[in-house]
Amino acid sequence: MPVRAVRLTVRMTDIDVLRVFCGPDGGAGNPLGVVLDGAAVPDPAGRAALAAALGFSETVFLDDAERGTVDIHTPSCRLPFAGHPLVGLAWLLRSLGRPPRTLRPPAGAVRVDFDGDLTWVRGRAAWVPARTTRRHASPAEVDALPAPPPGEDWLYAWAWQDEAAGVVRARGFPRRGDGVAEDEATGAAALLLTRELGRPLDIRQGAGSRILTRPHPDGTIAVGGRVSRQAP
Repeated sequence: MPVRAVRLTVRMTDIDVLRVFCGPDGGAGNPLGVVLDGAAVPDPAGRAALAAALGFSETVFLDDAERGTVDIHTPSCRLPFAGHPLVGLAWLLRSLGRPPRTLRPPAGAVRVDFDGDLTWVRGRAAWVPARTTRRHASPAEVDALPAPPPGEDWLYAWAWQDEAAGVVRARGFPRRGDGVAEDEATGAAALLLTRELGRPLDIRQGAGSRILTRPHPDGTIAVGGRVSRQAP
């Protein structure tokens, strides 16, 4: 039996609330708001206001279910591409019996794959808005960072937890001034780090989230993980 997401109604708009990139035990994960009926919030100002009111790191609107056209908003801006909204939306559509093969954010066509309880999407590093990846000497140094660290612009702080196995400890800090001090799990930053290191990664981010990545010969990078419903 498919697991149904928690559903909220905000200003007469139905919103499914998921947790994306959960740990193997189903814990942690980054909260995501999904508006399956994008036509219910047709104007950009209304979408921006709804995303800000929800306060999740991202909210995704499905505009054309047949084509997979989507629109992604943070509490303060619109994004051309982001991993956790696309993984979450793909999982939700599959749970409703409509597994997508392709999703289409503004950046381009994103291939979707399913492997057991893992949902994968493929993107390109060129689609990701600029952000800094900063290596630290140890996971303990990453854990000790304040949220957010001083500075400007998006920061992805990371350290090898087990370099031979490709296991990374990471934390993400948008530093946009929009109330999201730390991003629990972010597929776009994981994609950039994978491009930078040139190898598959097993990323342990935030309070207990897990992101898996795989580079492909065509230049795309797959980002995958588990999705669960948000507890009421």
